[in-house]
Amino acid sequence: MSMLRIATLGAMVAAASLQGQTVVQGAGATFPYPLYSKWMSEYQKVQPSVNVNYQSIGSGGGIKQILEGTVDFGATDAPMTAQERAKAKSPIFHLPVTLGSVVVSYNVPGVSASLKLTPEVLSGIFMGQITKWNDARLTGINPGVSLPATPITVAYRSDGSGTTAVFTEYLAKVSVDWKSKVGVGKSVKFPVGLGGKGNEGVTGLVKTTPGAIGYLELAYAKQNKLPVASIRNKAGKFITPSPEATTSAATGNEIPADLCMSITDSNGAKDYPIASYSYILVYENAKDPVKGKAVADYLWWAIHDGQKFAAALDYAPLPKDVLPKVEAKLKSLKANGQILITRK
Repeated sequence: MSMLRIATLGAMVAAASLQGQTVVQGAGATFPYPLYSKWMSEYQKVQPSVNVNYQSIGSGGGIKQILEGTVDFGATDAPMTAQERAKAKSPIFHLPVTLGSVVVSYNVPGVSASLKLTPEVLSGIFMGQITKWNDARLTGINPGVSLPATPITVAYRSDGSGTTAVFTEYLAKVSVDWKSKVGVGKSVKFPVGLGGKGNEGVTGLVKTTPGAIGYLELAYAKQNKLPVASIRNKAGKFITPSPEATTSAATGNEIPADLCMSITDSNGAKDYPIASYSYILVYENAKDPVKGKAVADYLWWAIHDGQKFAAALDYAPLPKDVLPKVEAKLKSLKANGQILITRK
């Protein structure tokens, strides 16, 4: 790119900065919201001229808003479908920025221990085939735990949700019954249970409903002091969700050109089986050069300096083999055809 074009872009950005703070608006996944909140507050300390706002409305909402052009970036835990991508006015990049675990949390009266769940039992509960906590299939894998006869109440997401997409993808991989009768997606018809909006809504249902069980992101369970289950992985090991077990699930996978990767039900003995990347969605060519530059710089900071905040909030930092791929995508972002990031 010529020095003149670089200077022109720089002048446009500088001119806008003189008018006041640059406000960047994002929306989407609730899954990474605790980490994104931390990033926004920390980034304003190092770049006070930029104010990043984010609405935690679910992956479906984030995809809808980026397609409609009402936000500067979207966020999703489930890659856009071919049909969704076809609606885009120009190419949209999926940028993995963090990883997390979808955990199974519960509220069983009198039980505070970490329960064990097999894929068969987990799918049986969410199919409505296992209806009481003292079912023999549950007590058999949890010896020494006194499980009551309390009815099981399933809690699921009522909104278009990347967390649901990850959870149902896992269930479809481990249960033929689930795959054929319920399927996979951001919105599916659950056979039983109550719906809650966002990870926040499912967390609230589990916390306030005796006998409830639901799926949510690990940070929400930890912040609300809810117990989480250990899940038997493909290697036959019961794994407690953690950033380390999430990193293990993401290690050694093939990285596709579009950076959209599934890491559910992976093969490693230390892998937590319901893990996922979370993606920021941005148009390859931004309409507004000032906001485009602000978003690109913010995301560059997030995949570098921002990663140090992940583990404390129960997310996993990007694997070392993925980071250069994300850097390359960011370096190709444009506004009006002009490259936004010129770092080597």
